[in-house]
Amino acid sequence: MKVVSKINSEHYQWGVGCDGWHLVKSAALSIIQERVPPGCSEVRHLHGESEQFFFVLSGCATLEVNGEAFQLTEHQGFHVLRNTPHQLRIDGQIDLHFVVTSTPSSHGDRIEA
Repeated sequence: MKVVSKINSEHYQWGVGCDGWHLVKSAALSIIQERVPPGCSEVRHLHGESEQFFFVLSGCATLEVNGEAFQLTEHQGFHVLRNTPHQLRIDGQIDLHFVVTSTPSSHGDRIEA
């Protein structure tokens, strides 16, 4: 066991200029801290097995869930159930920093919607 942070976690890049750090990476649980610059977004998708919880650390995000848009600001979160189409985008002018928790892990369980 060890104390984890962005500094000692596996880093990856996605999209255009987006970063992710695997804080926990197991078959049963995934916790990722992410940074997304202004104007970026994910592709609308769903997970057949995984449910997820998005929690904003700083910045502002729009999380579209099953066709309904929710504004998330600092220290707000949203639970997305499995088989639910969703898409995160950044409309603000500052980077979004958030944590996404998936159980079981969503790796390999992504279906574009």
